[in-house]
Amino acid sequence: MMDADSVGIESNPLPLVLEGYLAMMVVMVILWFVQQRTRNASLAEVGFCLGLVSVVIGYSVQTISGIERTSLAVMLVVLYAGRLGHYLLVDRVIGKEEDPRYHRLRKGWGKSAAVNMFLYFQLQAVAVATFSIPFLVVLWNPRPPTSIVELIGLLIWGVAVAGEARADRQLAQFRADPRNQGRVCREGLWRYSRHPNYFFEWVHWWSFVVMTLGASGWAFTLIAPIVMGWMLLKVTGIPPNEAQALESLGDDYRTYQRTTNAFIPGKPKG
Repeated sequence: MMDADSVGIESNPLPLVLEGYLAMMVVMVILWFVQQRTRNASLAEVGFCLGLVSVVIGYSVQTISGIERTSLAVMLVVLYAGRLGHYLLVDRVIGKEEDPRYHRLRKGWGKSAAVNMFLYFQLQAVAVATFSIPFLVVLWNPRPPTSIVELIGLLIWGVAVAGEARADRQLAQFRADPRNQGRVCREGLWRYSRHPNYFFEWVHWWSFVVMTLGASGWAFTLIAPIVMGWMLLKVTGIPPNEAQALESLGDDYRTYQRTTNAFIPGKPKG
């Protein structure tokens, strides 16, 4: 293989991305069979996170990018997706009942639930391939990892990953207290946004746009934040979460909606 410094992203990364996608197709079939027995579709989310780690590490051993770039790409994916995958595994899978969002989906799908859930798991394979691209651009960036623009991007990345981890931890601690059953979490970051974890998740993907600015393949990094923003705001993120919260928390959550921004953190309205 030619040195990444000389060929960059123009050497056609499609075979690597395709390999990652095909591997994840198989993994997601296995996880679908497991959730058929456990009745816990949150396995798909854990599979996405751990699959992303595996695919990016696979990229790193198939490219000649230098120890600095290889270490950077692996560090970024392990700290982000490894942390999130562990959180989801503990919070939603091990010893837990299925997230109400998936229960609602199964009920709405009726007899088609098994097939539709299979397709949902396969979409996770597509997601892994799609969201692995920013890491691949970082991996094949010919510039030194210490360039100013990359350091700024890394700073944004650090704030975003730390913010998402803090929001997850605050929510988990709130839910762990039996006195909070049936109450809305307004503690910490949740006082300023109804979904601070989603906001920082979205910012995390923008950090790659900044980090690779001007490098070969830079435009491909725009796919991740655009797709993630659409998914969080319109599809699998805020809409089903808000519907479930209204059903389980009622008027308390309606008050929370009136007084707290849905996505971008801001001063409470009352």
